[in-house]
Amino acid sequence: MGDSKSEAKHESKIEARIYLGTSAFTAAGWPGTFYPANVKSKDYLTFYAQKFDSVEVNSTLYGCPTTRTVANWAAKTPDNFIFAIKTPRSITHDKILVDCDAELDEFLGTMEILGPKLGPILFQFPQFSPGVFADRHAFTDRLVPFLNKLPAGRKYAVEIRNPEWLDAEFADLLRQYKIALVLPDLPYMPRPEELALKFDPITADWTYIRWLGDRKGIELQTLTWDKTIVDRTTELRSWVDFCYQIKRRGIMVYGYANNHYAGHGPATIRQFRDLWRQKGFPPLPEPIPSATPALVQEPAKPKTQPSLFD
Repeated sequence: MGDSKSEAKHESKIEARIYLGTSAFTAAGWPGTFYPANVKSKDYLTFYAQKFDSVEVNSTLYGCPTTRTVANWAAKTPDNFIFAIKTPRSITHDKILVDCDAELDEFLGTMEILGPKLGPILFQFPQFSPGVFADRHAFTDRLVPFLNKLPAGRKYAVEIRNPEWLDAEFADLLRQYKIALVLPDLPYMPRPEELALKFDPITADWTYIRWLGDRKGIELQTLTWDKTIVDRTTELRSWVDFCYQIKRRGIMVYGYANNHYAGHGPATIRQFRDLWRQKGFPPLPEPIPSATPALVQEPAKPKTQPSLFD
């Protein structure tokens, strides 16, 4: 971390932005709640982009999409919209960074279709057993050659699910490559304030936050993601404070809420914004839809049935 004078100078020059969205832009329970009943599924992304300025695309974890699909994503969103994209699991889970040049080239080449709308590229690794990697050093021995292959000029983020691997040495490695360490809110992963006792968890001039929650626990209660069923107020207050502090450092934030966090991803982001306002922090930017031809207008609703965003 730099000294206070350099940080103050850095802060004065940069207007750090916070991008907020959800993990995926549709789920069971969203039609008729988040999406008005008269909005067709082909128009979901365009409608979504009226409410959020970014989305984390989850479907790419299961394979590289077609060029036509990606071109449609770009066409259906405003110029200032940002896509965070998960790398296919064939790279991170199956081959685990070995002999996957063809898959990586195809994926990165396809994502370039998004142009300036392409934001963070996420490498989400599973929780590895000792049978796969004896320790974190064995993992980084494989990670470093892979990082050296990544094209410059893009934002890359690494998510680790082995909490014992997170230390200053690993953070410094990511910092060397200007790669963001993902900060997930998971029951078994340390929170940023815990990490900060050992090292600075901010490893680039931006960071990537994932509100994930207890997937197994919440799925015992519901498989329909239409409303909040877990109170995350305390956790979100802490995250609001954290985001405000790193924003003051000039750090850009990308934050995405999964339905498994509280029950309904859009409501989690709405609550984050509400808590931010309650603390009197400077207003967060709201999505400003461009004049996209396919833009969907939200129909008027009776006042007795306010929508999530009224």
